[in-house]
Amino acid sequence: YVAAVYEHESILNPNPTALVDRQSALELMGRNLDIYEQQVVAAARQGAQIIVFPEDGIHGFNFTRSSIYPYLDFVLYSHSVKWNPCREPYLFNDTEVLQRLSCMALKNKIFLVANLGTKQPCEHTDPHCPSDGRYQFNTNVAFNDDGALVATYRKHNLYFEYAFDTPPEPDYKLFDTPFAGKFGMFTCFDILFFEPAVNLIRQYNLKQVVYPTAWMNQLPLLSAVEFQQAFATAFNINILAANIHHPTLGMTGSGIYTPVKSFIYHNMEGYGGKLIVAEIPVITTDYKTNLEKMPGRVSEKGNEQLPPLFYAEMMYDNFTFVPVWGEKGELQVCANTLCCYLNYWRAVLTDELYALGVFDGLHTVHGTYYVQVCALVKCGGLSFSTCGQEVTDATALIDFQLWGNMSTPYIFPLLLTSGITLDFADHMGWKNNHYFISKNRTSSGLLTAALYGRWYEKD
Repeated sequence: YVAAVYEHESILNPNPTALVDRQSALELMGRNLDIYEQQVVAAARQGAQIIVFPEDGIHGFNFTRSSIYPYLDFVLYSHSVKWNPCREPYLFNDTEVLQRLSCMALKNKIFLVANLGTKQPCEHTDPHCPSDGRYQFNTNVAFNDDGALVATYRKHNLYFEYAFDTPPEPDYKLFDTPFAGKFGMFTCFDILFFEPAVNLIRQYNLKQVVYPTAWMNQLPLLSAVEFQQAFATAFNINILAANIHHPTLGMTGSGIYTPVKSFIYHNMEGYGGKLIVAEIPVITTDYKTNLEKMPGRVSEKGNEQLPPLFYAEMMYDNFTFVPVWGEKGELQVCANTLCCYLNYWRAVLTDELYALGVFDGLHTVHGTYYVQVCALVKCGGLSFSTCGQEVTDATALIDFQLWGNMSTPYIFPLLLTSGITLDFADHMGWKNNHYFISKNRTSSGLLTAALYGRWYEKD
């Protein structure tokens, strides 16, 4: 099928905490919706059957609970009511944004997924009801090619979004398409948690996911395109991921991903939006990973000088590292219950320092969640203290096999190369209770090769 995602540079309110009236809010959102409309037309012309827009793309961000209120549309969270906002605009008040999105889908005969702020009045008898008598949700909406509202999803894992409420229960939301079957949806930070993202995919055996996001890149392990690809690979699904484009805030990185190929956009230099349109296969069967190329355990060689252990901060976590020296070698490094092993070989020695790092513990900055990580990374400079820094360019081509005795089945294989480009492992999977990833010769200099494990039960 043909899919489209649009990385949107939002027209932002210069003063988001100021209180404005509904008319002013609609004017600002209308300017963003004008751009959406152009992109829907462009995508439909290229044969796209579905288009996905980013999180916060219509209204922007950094609001307070009261300042966002004029920007919120009313959505009825009821499965019994079938509603087409374009054809039936009179049914509910404060649905101008939904009406425009619905009409774009209808006019262009395309499925459309967008993110907006929504409101829902609640009774004080409801124990969860906020004191101002209303819920405010960060919401994804999906329209079919006739403009009907076919799914609404309320973001569950909020990322410092004080304007919004967490829904009382996680939403498991999917919608059906004639061209690729069922699509599930969740938003941004949700991708790092079991609820509802992982549970949704497992429960409904989903193969397609739409994913609006407003993601701030964090190298070396959580750049948007890097993690989106790893997620598609780990769950053997297609992901249509639309990010917002604000390079000054570190926000870029969208793509259309399959488990074995991707069409991505990552641009920290230029301004303006970017439409990606690609034809991808509907996934019906599981890809088999080849488990035969796995090396044995690292042999314990006597009397060789072991490289020194050192500690450095990476992604705000205290990693234990060993340097990756010389043209080839076998290394291991352990922390808590996790041991990581690396066999490597490089034809040309460059003056770049690489290190093998391990972390097994609770990550506590910008969210709290338990990770197990084995990571081969390029360091920022030549001293140990630079390992774990954000690096975007590298020249070393390294053949490697990386494996670890991970305690969780949820492993996201990361493979990032120079210039924030993606590469794909030759082999990956489980063998002898170890998860491994191997690659002969990356397409360009290696930035990160890692096994990013999420141990959800220990969050």
